Amino acid sequence: HVQLVESGGGSVQAGGSLRLSCAASGFTSSVYCMAWFRQTPGKEREGVAAIDFDGTTTYSNSLRSEKGRFTISLDNANGTLYLDVHSLKPEDTAMYYCAAEERPRVAGTFVPDEYKYWGQGTQVTVSS
Repeated sequence: HVQLVESGGGSVQAGGSLRLSCAASGFTSSVYCMAWFRQTPGKEREGVAAIDFDGTTTYSNSLRSEKGRFTISLDNANGTLYLDVHSLKPEDTAMYYCAAEERPRVAGTFVPDEYKYWGQGTQVTVSS
């Protein structure tokens, strides 16, 4: 049973940076995909970035023009997924979720239903 625990959110001024972390445990397969999503009240969960077990990264089309602000990485040694966000904007304010799927049907997907495991979320609030 995969467990995901996010941390690193908080309140920051626009222009600042944050590193979100997701501690993962319980994988039974060496083939998996992990991703970051975000969600604001009243809106659908939006994919941000995904990474496969082999380090292949995928960034959401909606954020592709801002790829430089978001960087996803995976430390397999300590089982932690990261999302570094720079030059934060008020529109980045959201609950950020970590997701994982073992033996994914589709690698690097941003369809929430393709992920079986979710963390509880970490809130990011950016003030102008």
